[in-house]
Amino acid sequence: MAYARHMPKKPPASERLVRVFRNGRNQAVRIPREFELASDEAVMRKEGQRLIIEPAPPKSLRAVLSTLKPIRETFPRISDPHPDAVDL
Repeated sequence: MAYARHMPKKPPASERLVRVFRNGRNQAVRIPREFELASDEAVMRKEGQRLIIEPAPPKSLRAVLSTLKPIRETFPRISDPHPDAVDL
C-alpha cells in the first residue's frame, strides 16, 4: 500500500508510540495489549537512551528455599519399627 507524501509512515508492528505520564512521583507508561508480558514481574534496564523492559526470569527453587527461615521446632520422636519379613 502506497502512502501519500503528507501522510506519516505507519510504524513497524514491533513499534508503537505510547504516552508517558506521572503516577505520583514516578514516571509510567501503559503497555499496549500486543506487548503484554506473560509475567507479573519484569526487569528494567537502560542501555544508552534505550529503556528495555523484559519478563523477569523464573526464580530457581534454590533461590526460593534460601529465603526461608530455619525451623526452630522440636518434633516428637516417632517409632519406626522394621517391617515383618515376607517370603516371596
